[in-house]
Amino acid sequence: MRDMNKTRNQEAGAITGSLIAIILLSLALVGAIAFGVWAFMQYDDYRTNFESKTELAVSEAKKEQAEIDEARFIKERKEPNRQFVGPADYGRATFDYPKDWSVYEATNVSGGTGDYEAYLSPVVVPPVNDNQKYAIRVLIEDKSIDEVLADYERDVEDGLLKTSSLTVNGVAATRIDGNFSETIRGSAVIFKIRDKTLTIRTDSNTFQKDFDKLIETIKFNQ
Repeated sequence: MRDMNKTRNQEAGAITGSLIAIILLSLALVGAIAFGVWAFMQYDDYRTNFESKTELAVSEAKKEQAEIDEARFIKERKEPNRQFVGPADYGRATFDYPKDWSVYEATNVSGGTGDYEAYLSPVVVPPVNDNQKYAIRVLIEDKSIDEVLADYERDVEDGLLKTSSLTVNGVAATRIDGNFSETIRGSAVIFKIRDKTLTIRTDSNTFQKDFDKLIETIKFNQ
């Protein structure tokens, strides 16, 4: 009888242990499934956000690159990457100017005599006359620099013009700013170039920045 009770108790204990094991396994399985669902939802949310963030980052990168390219294009369009070259017999004066400007040489000094004149303006150079405004005037006169500067003395005394001294690439020059006529207000820089005088002038404050940059690049044979 005792043996039977002992056997029943052993069987009951075995059943209870199996049941506990089954319950624990079931709970673990439910937990694993729940974790799997949660992980999938997290992954799906991360993937969605990641794709959105990636698309946004790519869009912003493209926009930034487009802005950089546009700024570079504008800068390159205005960069002084063309060189003006004056006649060799007149000191071969050179300077850089914006590549979207045009140049018109108004005089032919191939014979080595007379005054040399050239005009520069954006796109197209207007017809040449005294009252017309140009981005840049280039004048090489067969005069001494003292004679040329003397032509401005009256306007300087009247306060219409102001003179100052400067050095460009190691060469002394005179700068004049103010009203050159009733319609022209600008700046000029005057150099002694051999036995002649070089004057480079802008007729409008609109081109003042271009003029100042251009002056810094002037070179010629002394």
